Amino acid sequence: MDQVIELSYALDTFYFLVCGALVMWMAAGFTMLEAGLVRSKNTAEILTKNVGLYSIACVMYMICGYGIMYGDGNGVIPGISLLGAEDNTVEAVLAGGDDAPYYSTLSDFFFQVVFVATAMSIVSGAVAERMKLWSFLAFAIVLTGFIYPIQGYWKWGGGFLDGLGFLDFAGSGVVHMCGATAAIAGVILLGARKGKYGSGGQVNAIPGANMPLATLGTLILWLGWFGFNGGSELKVSDVGEANAVALVFVNTNMAAAGGLLGALVLARLWFGKADLTMALNGALAGLVAITAEPLTPTPVAATLIGMVGGLIVVPSIIYMDRLFKIDDPVGAISVHGVVGIWGLLAVCLTNPDASLVAQLIGIVTIFAWVFVTSFVVWFILKATLGIRVSEEEEYEGVDIGECGLEAYPEFTKAAE
Repeated sequence: MDQVIELSYALDTFYFLVCGALVMWMAAGFTMLEAGLVRSKNTAEILTKNVGLYSIACVMYMICGYGIMYGDGNGVIPGISLLGAEDNTVEAVLAGGDDAPYYSTLSDFFFQVVFVATAMSIVSGAVAERMKLWSFLAFAIVLTGFIYPIQGYWKWGGGFLDGLGFLDFAGSGVVHMCGATAAIAGVILLGARKGKYGSGGQVNAIPGANMPLATLGTLILWLGWFGFNGGSELKVSDVGEANAVALVFVNTNMAAAGGLLGALVLARLWFGKADLTMALNGALAGLVAITAEPLTPTPVAATLIGMVGGLIVVPSIIYMDRLFKIDDPVGAISVHGVVGIWGLLAVCLTNPDASLVAQLIGIVTIFAWVFVTSFVVWFILKATLGIRVSEEEEYEGVDIGECGLEAYPEFTKAAE
């Protein structure tokens, strides 16, 4: 019997670690996607932001984030413990019963830390091309160490949202809407890029520099999402759980495909052309939409949920620009925020345990907490360090001003 328990423990731990590694690879996806959708003069800075934020997330989540999110608390106010991840003892594993751990606690820490990095990556693309690097990294410390873990505790740490019946399987709200909400708070204070909006409400497109890179980034994210959703099942060592993981993988894939096709067809009908950037964002929208509940839908239902996400993201990106003058170079606020809300509401369509009231309470709670706290932090940074580069630095590109190098130096020196 002990050998069976040990084997199951080893298998579930290994599965958890592999899924965590897949989610970590999403950091490369976000980096490539954002690098492709910004102008070449801003590429090195956005690469620096992404590797920097990932490292900050790992350190801050180790120091206090994990202990806040999974520590003791009263349901609303979490407990605070530092350096909180300690692994299970052999005795605890072999004890048996419902309370016995079935995977390594450190594997859980690793899996969770890559989630918080994902939330911060969403912010990176929305504030691209005009934000100061060090102000961004300072915000990353606060989001990953405190803002994210507290709302994560309310759902995944056994807090009051979990008690109310709010459902969010892998993080349409806890991860994706959280990141998008922090981003929109920053964008409001940061303002639009120079030249984005003209007189009379004119919106000027600012194309990205590298569409192959953006496409590669999207496909990397698509791959990483199998770990994101599949790992959130937490267990794979019996027949029922293995079948559940297989269904989660299939539904994740189908939702992405449905989202891409929905966005691609809508863009063709609306603009008269196939729009690659909308197709890419459609795939990501489908993935975000299914993340709240990838287990209870059938593959057909998952495809439709993803397709609706793709149909939502196109007008959201357009009207964020035209109506609200929210300058989001990569469409992150629409993909992860607006479609994240759709994903949370769509849970009610396939999960009989879901409550629309509980889902709405969860949406409002996460948005209010993250927006208010993020706005305050961004405001303090704006008043102290400043959050926007100078007009001259923005014109020349933040690569030179913030990083002192260019991602593509041969282009600028070709004429010498």
